Amino acid sequence: MKESEQLKESSEQTSFQASTSTNNFVPDLSQKRWFCASLDASGKTFRQEADSPTSFIKVINNSVVSWVDYITDDPEKDLPIVATQMGFTEPFILFLSSGTLLNYQDFDNEMWMRFPSIQIRGTEVKAHALMILINKNTVFTVHMRNVDKRFIRLRRYSEAILRKIPVEAVPRDKLTMLLSRIIDANNDSNFRHLRVIEEFGDDLNKDLMDPKTDKAQLGPKIYEMKHALIIYMDGLWESVDVLHAMRYGDAELLTDDERLLNGVSIMIDQVKSQLGLSEHMSEVLASGIEATQAIYNNQLTIANNQLTILNNRFAQLAAYLAIVGTAVLIPNTIATMLGNTVWIYGPEDLWWYLILMISSTAGGSLLMWYWINRRGLLPKEKCDKS
Repeated sequence: MKESEQLKESSEQTSFQASTSTNNFVPDLSQKRWFCASLDASGKTFRQEADSPTSFIKVINNSVVSWVDYITDDPEKDLPIVATQMGFTEPFILFLSSGTLLNYQDFDNEMWMRFPSIQIRGTEVKAHALMILINKNTVFTVHMRNVDKRFIRLRRYSEAILRKIPVEAVPRDKLTMLLSRIIDANNDSNFRHLRVIEEFGDDLNKDLMDPKTDKAQLGPKIYEMKHALIIYMDGLWESVDVLHAMRYGDAELLTDDERLLNGVSIMIDQVKSQLGLSEHMSEVLASGIEATQAIYNNQLTIANNQLTILNNRFAQLAAYLAIVGTAVLIPNTIATMLGNTVWIYGPEDLWWYLILMISSTAGGSLLMWYWINRRGLLPKEKCDKS
């Protein structure tokens, strides 16, 4: 049994990798939408999964503290309906239907909180909402079905969690203990997703160091990495805001016990430490990108210098070829012209023929060199040497 559970949990691990689909998560349809775990005044616990809350509403009313969990596919549509089924008041339900929900809202006898549930599916990073509704003896959580299996373990061990709550404690202490345990489980699952982002960052650094990496692929990968960190850090900051409101908000439903409130402070410190790790990762990524960009710029500068040298050499070669071509073209043209039958010359005219050939060839070549030099077609250092 344990081996099958371990295999199931390993198959649920997410990976930040390229995927043709935006969401490769297959929801666990075996879970029933409704779940209830409660503790009565005698210390006896109750746990049940159901398709409707009607089977355990009476148990909740007779309990000292209860946790009810609901899986939704459409939170905007379902939230007011399920809140009505759980017996929340009409003003509170109107607030839920308003569409302008804050992360934390205190209605004295009822409360509303919203925490992020970070999810990574393929290359898609999202922060789904974990909605928490609280009344005098119940913590009611509502979450999306495509959230990972973080609540499966919490449901399984819900009775053990409730047994650790002292029956003689005041109601708001009981609610705070249960609420803290649920929030802590959600935070732990969020923290595990940072490891996935870190692994992707390590792969990205490897690609940045590889000179054979296609540069066209680096841009999208860097954007995905930054986008993942931004969503993750935004979710953590939302968690810090709500936890601060819990710690210092003086809500009537929550405890005033400093010992329990210090537990909330510990969760705040844990979330802030994760924020620090995320910011450090962002800085490392930025410095790595800057270092890689500097390397690429140096390589580009070297390539440009080599190209300039090569262009200079080609220009020098073209100039020399132009001079050589002039030296060949002039005598060839003179020979062609004077070789015509119109002109009759004998061996006795060879001396002035050679003088014409040599002088015109030398003069034309010098004239071509002078023109090329004036036009700047020869490299300066070569011109100085000449």
